[in-house]
Amino acid sequence: MTTTRFAPSPTGYLHIGNLRAALFNFLIARQQGGTFILRLDDTDPARSKPEYADGIREDLRWLGLDWDQEETQSARLGRYHEVAAQLRLSGQLYECFESPVELDLKRKKQLNMGLPPVYDRAALKLTESEKDALRAERGGYWRFQLDRKRIEWDDGILGPQSIDAASVSDPVLIRADGQVLYTLASVTDDTDMGITNVVRGLDHVTNTATQIQIIEAMGCTLPSFAHHSMLTGPQGEPLSKRLGVLALRDLRASGVEPMAILSLMARLGSSKPVELRQHVNEVIEGFDLKDFNASPTKFDEADLGPLSARYFHAVPVQEMAKELKALGVPDDKAEDFWLAIRENINVRADIAPWWDLCQNGAAPDVANEDVDFVRDALANLPPRPFDQNTWPNWTREMKEKTGRKGKTLFMPLRKALTGSAHGPDMKRLLPLLETIPEV
Repeated sequence: MTTTRFAPSPTGYLHIGNLRAALFNFLIARQQGGTFILRLDDTDPARSKPEYADGIREDLRWLGLDWDQEETQSARLGRYHEVAAQLRLSGQLYECFESPVELDLKRKKQLNMGLPPVYDRAALKLTESEKDALRAERGGYWRFQLDRKRIEWDDGILGPQSIDAASVSDPVLIRADGQVLYTLASVTDDTDMGITNVVRGLDHVTNTATQIQIIEAMGCTLPSFAHHSMLTGPQGEPLSKRLGVLALRDLRASGVEPMAILSLMARLGSSKPVELRQHVNEVIEGFDLKDFNASPTKFDEADLGPLSARYFHAVPVQEMAKELKALGVPDDKAEDFWLAIRENINVRADIAPWWDLCQNGAAPDVANEDVDFVRDALANLPPRPFDQNTWPNWTREMKEKTGRKGKTLFMPLRKALTGSAHGPDMKRLLPLLETIPEV
C-alpha cells in the first residue's frame, strides 16, 4: 500500500514554499487509496512551539488536506537512539570532537587547496585515550560513515540520479548535546512507518543520497524518491526573501480561496496549464508527478486573486449555504441572491455588503442632470412583487417614454437603486431589493 508523509518542523507557520511537499504527498496517497501521514519534526525543543503545530494543522484542514495518521518525532526519541546504537555496533556511526571553528578552518584550507570541503574523518584516527581526553573537555557528536562510492536512484521527477559519496561529508546524526538531527529521525520514521514514496524539494537531493546509505545500513527497504523544483518569485528572484508574506494564514486572511491555491500549486512547474478546480477530488484526479520537471518555478501570488474570483463565479449555492445563513439570508432567497451576486465576488468578504444592500438599500448616486428622469422612472416602477422581468420591462417602458437608451438609460437607474456604477445584473438584483430609495 502507498504511504506518504509530510514532515514539517513546527518552528514557524506553513508557507507557499513548503506547501508543495504537503500537496504532492497528499495527492499521491489519495490517488492510490493509500495513507497520508502528518509527521511533526519537533526534535528541536528550543524552536518547536505548540502554536506552530496548531497552525500547521489549521492550514492543512483549511486547504482540505486531511491526514490519516499523525506522529510527533519528540515522542520517538528513544527509537532514534536505538537505531544509533545499532549503527555504532556496526561501526558506521563514529564520534567526532571538532568545534565549529575548527571545522570551518578545515573547510577553508581544503578550498584553498582546490579540494572539496568534505570532512576529513580525522576522528577515526583518534585513540581511545585521545577520545577520553577530548570528552573531558567537550561533548562529542556522531557522524555516519558513508561508503565512498556512487549513490544512484531513479528519481520520480529528475530521472536517474548519481552522486559520488566521496564528494559529501559524513552526515552528523547526533549533536554533542544529544539532540537527534533530521537525517537520523527522518530515515528511522520512514522505515518504521512504511513510507513508500518520499516527495520533497530539490534542496534535499544530497540528503537523499546519504539517507539511501543509512537506510541500507539499517537493512531496510528504500522508498521511491522524487524532488520537485524550487519556487522563485515572478522575476526569478529567490522566494525565500518573501516567505514571511506568503504564509498560508496570511493568504487566507487576504481572502484567497483554498481551491485557488490547490489548483495553482498542483500544476505550477508542470507541463500542463493551470486549471481552476472546484473540488479537491478534481485536483487528485488530474495530478501526475511525471508532468513536473526540475527547472525553477516562478510563483506570483497575484495569480491567486483571479483564481479565487473564478472559483466564486462557478460555485453552486449549496456550497455557500453555511456562509449565507450566517449572514441571515433566508433559505428561500439564498439561491436567487447567490446567483445574482456571485460573479461580483472576489473574496468572501464581498458577500456581506451585497446582502446589506438588498436589506437596507444604499444612498442613491444621481447626477443633477438625471434627477428628473430618475424621479419619473421610480414613480413608474411597477408594484411588487418584482421578478426577473421587472427590470427589462421597466427600462423598456422608460426608453419609449424618454428616448434614452444604452448607458444614459441604465446607468442612472443602477446608481439610484444601488449607489454604485458597478454590480450584479439588475434583472436579478432588483427583485432582491427590500428598499427603493427616494430621490
